[in-house]
Amino acid sequence: MFGLKDLFMLIISAFIILPVTKFNREASYFIICSLFGVKNPRLTIGSGPRLFKCKFIDIRKYYHVHSWFTFDSIRSNNTFAYICIYAGPILINFILALTINALLANGYLEEGEKFWNIFIFYSLYFVLYDAIPMNTVNGKPNNGMIIYELLRYGKRVDYNAEPLIVGTTEAEEEHHKEVKVFEETKKKIRK
Repeated sequence: MFGLKDLFMLIISAFIILPVTKFNREASYFIICSLFGVKNPRLTIGSGPRLFKCKFIDIRKYYHVHSWFTFDSIRSNNTFAYICIYAGPILINFILALTINALLANGYLEEGEKFWNIFIFYSLYFVLYDAIPMNTVNGKPNNGMIIYELLRYGKRVDYNAEPLIVGTTEAEEEHHKEVKVFEETKKKIRK
């Protein structure tokens, strides 16, 4: 039976564990990209108007589960580099889930076992989401599909007019346009 304690865990799950695992996923791009010399990396957390920006981290005002990673260019512009970048979230989340699971199995982290089980669940959810090749919203390929196409054809293949990874500069320009539209809409509503 779903009780008050379960409701509390649902809230913790939705507003703490899910965003943290999503952040881990996006941060893994940053970790892997740093090995290949990316220019102008940016990890954006949330959506909507910017609260603050500090070097490579951009914090937005609204729901923190929506995060993404961008960069302008990469020094190692080859198939291996891109496979590593797209495999990064899969591998890092899988290793993290296995590590936490091993700690639980060996008697560590018993105090918050339910919390860590949910954390493992979301980590493995993102692993499956990224690893199984498929096209997502608007036909955009997920990481698994991008890796598959890189292995199959030896080059980046995109079925969209949009690039696979939007550059940080392009994302910044798009953000300024969105803020302008948001401010104009806000003014119209107040009139």
